[in-house]
Amino acid sequence: MNEAHFHLVVNHLPIIFPIVAVIIMITGLIYKSDAVKRTAFLIFIIGSLTSIAAMTSGEGAEEIVENISGVTENFIERHEKSAELFSILTYILGGLSLLGLWASIKQKSFSNFLNIGILIFALVVIYFGKETGTTGGEIQHTEIRSDYQYPAPIKKNDTEDDY
Repeated sequence: MNEAHFHLVVNHLPIIFPIVAVIIMITGLIYKSDAVKRTAFLIFIIGSLTSIAAMTSGEGAEEIVENISGVTENFIERHEKSAELFSILTYILGGLSLLGLWASIKQKSFSNFLNIGILIFALVVIYFGKETGTTGGEIQHTEIRSDYQYPAPIKKNDTEDDY
């Protein structure tokens, strides 16, 4: 497994973990379950840690991918900038989740406000995760680029037999 392959394996995790954690956090808020909310905090923290793996493997993946025909530096740079911002946001989310976990365990009075704040921030992080995933996909998947030109449908020759 080379670095590009490893990057493809781990780069989805920092996007998926916050989505799962948001669903769990909403469930915990609805059912007023501290255990469920703490589980969401742990998943946010794990998602933050997976962002480290995605970022560290990105440089090696770039070295491999930039030599592939059809890949331009422009798409790689857009993805790199997006990934840097997304990673910073996931690290902040992980830190806030540590604070939220501590506040929940210590039953601090501001815990409920913190839970809502973390949930809202997580939604922002998910948006930037979507942007990062899209810019990464655009490097090799021309069909998802905004300037993609759909090929004209192939017309069947009238003289060909249908059987």
